[in-house]
Amino acid sequence: MSSYKILNAQKINSKKLGVVIKPSKNKSKKIDVFKNEKKVATIGDSSYGDYHTYIKTKGRDYATKRKTAYKARHAKTMSKVGSPSYYANKIIWS
Repeated sequence: MSSYKILNAQKINSKKLGVVIKPSKNKSKKIDVFKNEKKVATIGDSSYGDYHTYIKTKGRDYATKRKTAYKARHAKTMSKVGSPSYYANKIIWS
């Protein structure tokens, strides 16, 4: 099981999407995303930071730069509703 701690902001973001999030059972991932009790995605590589962890560790300016880079890398897939990058964008990068 992942040692990643889900933050309140991420819980709020997931609620807006109508999904439930739990720490991932995959050690290399951060969060499992569930809709209607069915796992629909596993998001966030546990060896990298995300927007909220970067804010805490390196400050908002650095976090915003990383967020911009993430969105540029995943621009093609994060707009596809239901894709892992869609959930990552909406939950851990917002």
